[in-house]
Amino acid sequence: MSAKKTLRQILEETKECFLVPCVYDCASNRAVEMCGFPVSLLSGGEVSISLNGVIDYGFTNLTDLEWVVSRVSTTSSIPLICDVEDGFGGPLAVYRSCKRLAAAGAAALQLEDSADMEESTKILPRDKYLAKIRAAVEALKGTDCLLIARTNADPSDPEEFREGMDRVREAMELGADMAMMVLVSSYEDAKTMAENVPGWKILADVRADNGVPNLTMKQLTDLGFSMCSTHYTMKAAMEGMLEHGLQNFKDQSVAYTFSHASGTGQPDYSASPLFEPQAYLELENEFTGNDKEYTIVGHKVDGYPEGFKRIDIKDRL
Repeated sequence: MSAKKTLRQILEETKECFLVPCVYDCASNRAVEMCGFPVSLLSGGEVSISLNGVIDYGFTNLTDLEWVVSRVSTTSSIPLICDVEDGFGGPLAVYRSCKRLAAAGAAALQLEDSADMEESTKILPRDKYLAKIRAAVEALKGTDCLLIARTNADPSDPEEFREGMDRVREAMELGADMAMMVLVSSYEDAKTMAENVPGWKILADVRADNGVPNLTMKQLTDLGFSMCSTHYTMKAAMEGMLEHGLQNFKDQSVAYTFSHASGTGQPDYSASPLFEPQAYLELENEFTGNDKEYTIVGHKVDGYPEGFKRIDIKDRL
């Protein structure tokens, strides 16, 4: 069984900024692991869509998030950062939320300074946000869970940009481990942030308009950023489901799905091979002494596709 590294260990060992894909459930996290990414980030917006079927508009609650975090982190071999939104209330609510999410397995919690989840670009007064930071820092003492201080301050407003940098810097002085300014997206704004906010930093949601990244990992490394989040998993999943769905609906057949596998190159009627089901039975056979094989209603499942990282079964149960 491999030893699961903490996020702190990965950050201390890694000298270059790296991509952190946003995930929303166990399957999306599994795909991220298979591709070799060392860390994943649970997206609040995508969790809302996948779990509740609605947009990110303050509908997700702590119980929802705790449920998802516990399942993804338990079945993952890599650290999971969790977007905890505004902490679901004032300082006491933040304290409770951080305690429970750290216990559920989150490797880091990203706490934003939104004044209202329906108007997430409006930021709290600094004193109110820092009170939440103090509560979160206290809640996470004695755990391996890091705290990411996130501000929604707008860089296009010089006064608000300065306020955002000041508050995340102060949050880190109070014990937060990392800073994120979610609306920073250009090189110049990232450079300004780097000059004013020391320590670990994460860039949010890097873009690549017209096929050209607006920031490269080398640029971010040179500026002192440690990680850079990116949203692709839900779009990729929906694109694939719509592609197959449209064709299967048109044909009233699943022949298209049986012959197309753009990711693995291994056509099959099920995604089960991607989860290496026979490995579960091999572990069970160690306990029973039997030689049971995994099938789907009598149909033998294909082997694990080549070219992807394998994850020890004992890291997934």
